[in-house]
Amino acid sequence: MHEPGAPSLPYRSDIDGLRSIAVLSVVLYHFGMPGLAGGFTGVDIFFVISGFLIGGILWREYETAGRIRLSHFYIRRFRRLAPAFFAMAVVTTLFAWALLLPFEFREYGKTLIAATVYLSNVLFFRQSGYFDTGAEDKPLLHTWSLAVEEQFYIFLPLFILLLSRRRTVLLVALVGVWAASLAACIGLTPSQPTATFYLFPFRAWELLSGVLLAIWGIETGRRWRGYAGLSWIGLGLVAVSILFIPAGPHFPGLYAILPVLGTVLLLANGTGRNPVNRLLSAPVPVFFGRISYSLYLWHWPVLTLSLYLRGGYANAAEAVVWMAVSVGLAWLSWRLVESPMRRARLPGWVFLGGTVAASGAMLAVGGWLYLKDGLPDRFGPEARPHIAASADFLQDWSRCRTPSEGPLMGLEICPVGPDGPPQVLVWGDSHVRAFKEGIDLAAHEAGVPGLLIWRAGCMPLFDLRKVESSATEAQDTACTQANLQIKQSFGRLPSMNKVLLVGRWTYYANGTGIGLDEDNRIAVHPTTRPPVIGERQSDVVADAARATVADLLTWFDEVIVLRQPPEIATYDSRVAAREAAHAGWPLAKTPVTRADIPRAALAQRILPAEAPWRAMAEDGAITLIDTWPRICDDTACHALIDGTGYYFDNNHLTNSAALAMRDLFAPLFVTDGAGS
Repeated sequence: MHEPGAPSLPYRSDIDGLRSIAVLSVVLYHFGMPGLAGGFTGVDIFFVISGFLIGGILWREYETAGRIRLSHFYIRRFRRLAPAFFAMAVVTTLFAWALLLPFEFREYGKTLIAATVYLSNVLFFRQSGYFDTGAEDKPLLHTWSLAVEEQFYIFLPLFILLLSRRRTVLLVALVGVWAASLAACIGLTPSQPTATFYLFPFRAWELLSGVLLAIWGIETGRRWRGYAGLSWIGLGLVAVSILFIPAGPHFPGLYAILPVLGTVLLLANGTGRNPVNRLLSAPVPVFFGRISYSLYLWHWPVLTLSLYLRGGYANAAEAVVWMAVSVGLAWLSWRLVESPMRRARLPGWVFLGGTVAASGAMLAVGGWLYLKDGLPDRFGPEARPHIAASADFLQDWSRCRTPSEGPLMGLEICPVGPDGPPQVLVWGDSHVRAFKEGIDLAAHEAGVPGLLIWRAGCMPLFDLRKVESSATEAQDTACTQANLQIKQSFGRLPSMNKVLLVGRWTYYANGTGIGLDEDNRIAVHPTTRPPVIGERQSDVVADAARATVADLLTWFDEVIVLRQPPEIATYDSRVAAREAAHAGWPLAKTPVTRADIPRAALAQRILPAEAPWRAMAEDGAITLIDTWPRICDDTACHALIDGTGYYFDNNHLTNSAALAMRDLFAPLFVTDGAGS
C-alpha cells in the first residue's frame, strides 16, 4: 500500500510484462542461454521503467502540492526496495562465508559495504569491466544497477526541489541534463567504456527518458493508448537489442538508444488494445514482472556461487536447474518479504529505523570481513597452504615509475635494492614479477642497486613479434616496441654491467601453455627477416636468444639467464584451495589439481626451450641460474615445499618461494662496485 497522501498511479499490467522481458533477458543472458547476445540490455529497460514510474510519482506530487515531501518519498523507496535487498545480502553472505576463499571473502566484504551505501557501481568501475571474465567471481556485481537507481532517487527529487519555483526552468533543465548525459555517453564510450557503463552521469539519460515521458503524459493528459504500430516498433527495437547488441566496450554508447527508445514507445502506447499489450498483460509475463525485482536480486548470487562451487556447469540442463532455483527464491522473496512489507501497516519511522539498523549491520559485517582478511581460519589444514599461496602473489611496486624523458621514456621501470645508479638490469616477462621480492631483497643484502623491467607475456628477446591468444593486438605491438626501445637504450645506460633475463621459455618455444593453461597460445615471428615455411617456433626463439645474448655482450660484462622453474602442469593455488575447502560439499566439482609432477613428464617440453641456453652456458657466453634443485627431487617437482606454497599457478612462483631462493641471485649482485 502507499503511504498516506502519496500520489498513486493506476496499475498497468503491461509494465509488469515489460519488466518480465527485462529481467528474463538479463537472467537468460547471464546463465549463458544462446541467442541472446544483448540480454544485458534488460537493465536499460529497467532504467527507463524506473524513470517513468518515479518521475510520474514525483511530478504528480509537484503538480498537486507544489512541493515534494522527501521523507515520504524515501520511506516509500525503503519499503519497496530495502527488505528484499537485505534478505538477499544476508543469505549471500552466509553462503559466501562457507564457500569463498579468504582473499575473495575479503573483497566480498568491500562490495557488501559499497552495495549498502549505494556506491557499488563506483567500486566496480574502479576494479574492472562488467564483461570481464573475473565478473563471475563477484556475487554482488549486479548491485551496480541498483546503485545507479538509488543515485537517481537522490538526484531527481533534489533537482526538482532546487528548481521548483520556476517550472519552465525546471523542464528546460531536465531536458538539458538528459541531452548532456546522452552526449557524454555517446562521446566517451569509445574511450571510457567502463565509466560510461557503470557511472550514473552517463546512465542518467536512460532514467530521464522515462521521467520526461511521464511528465509529457501528465502535462498532456495522456491515457497511454497510443497506436498499435508504435507498440510493434517498440517491441521490435527491444527484441533487436536483446538478440543482437554485442557485449563489449562499444556499449552503452549509441547502442543503448535502441532499448531505451523501444521501451519509451512501449510505455507511451501501453494501454491500447493491441496484440503487443495483450501479450505483455498475459498471466505469465505479469507473474515474472511482479517478481522481477527479487529475481534480479537473487539470480546473480545463485549463478556466481553455483559456478564457484561446481567449477562450471556440466551442460545447459544444469544451468536451467539453477535458473529454476533463482525463480523459486525470487518467488519466496516476493511472497514472504516484498509483498508483506508493502502491505504492512507500520509507521514510516519503523521502515526508516529498520533500514538504518540493517545498513549498519551490513556495514559492520563488511568492515569486519575486510579488516580480518576474509577470515582465513574458516578452512582446515588441507586447504591452508593453498589458500596462503593464492594470496602470496602481490608485491610492493611503490618505487616504480615511468620516465617522461631519457632512453627508457614511457616504460615502467622499478628500482630494486638500495638507491643509487643501477648496476644491474633485470629484464623479463611476468616471471620477473613473481621473483621480484626475492630479487629486491638479494639486491639490498648485497648493497647493489638494480633496475627491473617487465611486461606480461613479452619475451625478453630482440627482433621478435608475438601474437598471443590472451593479449590484444595493441599489447602484442607494445611488446615489440618496448623491446626495441630497450635495445636502443643500452648505449645510454653506462652504470649497468650485468643483465639477468627471466622468461617462460617453454611457452615461447612450444607456443602453448600446459595443463590448466594449455589453451593459451602464442606465435612468435622474426622481425628482421621473412618467416620460413615449416620453420619450428623453437628454432625462431633459439635464433633470437643467441642474437640477443650476442647483442647484450657488447654492452654488459655478463649475461645471466634464469632457468625457468618447472611447470606444475595441473596446479593452481586458487583452484586447489577451492577443491580442498569444498571437500565434502554436495555438488562440489571433482578435484583436477595435483601439487606434483614427474620430472619425466616435463622432459620433452623443456628440451627445445632450454637447448640454446644450455649451449651458450657451456660455451661461457652466459651464466645459468637453476631453480630446479630447490623445487624438485630426483623424480618429481613440487608446488608445496615443507608445507609452504611455492606456486601461485602452474608456472608463477609465490613471494615465499622467491624469498626462499633469493640466494640464487647473489652472483647477479657481485659487481666490481660491490668489492668483487
